[in-house]
Amino acid sequence: MKGREVAFAGLFAALTAVGAQISIPIGEVPITLQVLFVLLSGTILGARLGAISQLVYIIAGAVGFPVFAGLSGGLAVLYGPTGGYLMAFPIAAGIAGLFAEKRRLEYCIFGALVAIGVIYLLGWFRLGLFLHDFRKALLVGVVPFVVFDLIKAAVAVSVTGRVRRALSL
Repeated sequence: MKGREVAFAGLFAALTAVGAQISIPIGEVPITLQVLFVLLSGTILGARLGAISQLVYIIAGAVGFPVFAGLSGGLAVLYGPTGGYLMAFPIAAGIAGLFAEKRRLEYCIFGALVAIGVIYLLGWFRLGLFLHDFRKALLVGVVPFVVFDLIKAAVAVSVTGRVRRALSL
């Protein structure tokens, strides 16, 4: 990887960590800005670098850096109720990036929505296992977030083109 790519991947890992701290606790799963930065990492950096940036974020948290919501870190967070959402981030960034690389608005929108779907699916599944109740997991870990995440997707898609041009990506 080139130095510029390493810098951008590190930047988006750091932005995701900052987004995790902007948190509104509403139960087992808080509302954060992580999803926004996951989507932006994919749509701006592309599939490979977007996924790498989120993998760096997950690894940093897994080894104990306080990058997850509430300044938490460690393997226990990844194994906990929000672990599925976190583990979905590299996949989601890769998917968003794969579609955004087509450089067409409709692909970028579709990719962002599929990426959110992947985050919900893996997050819901892990939360369901944790709670021993998949219906409750859906009600507390997916439903309250749909509107917020659609707004985040709209923001990500709307700024992607301008940011790419500004950064010459």
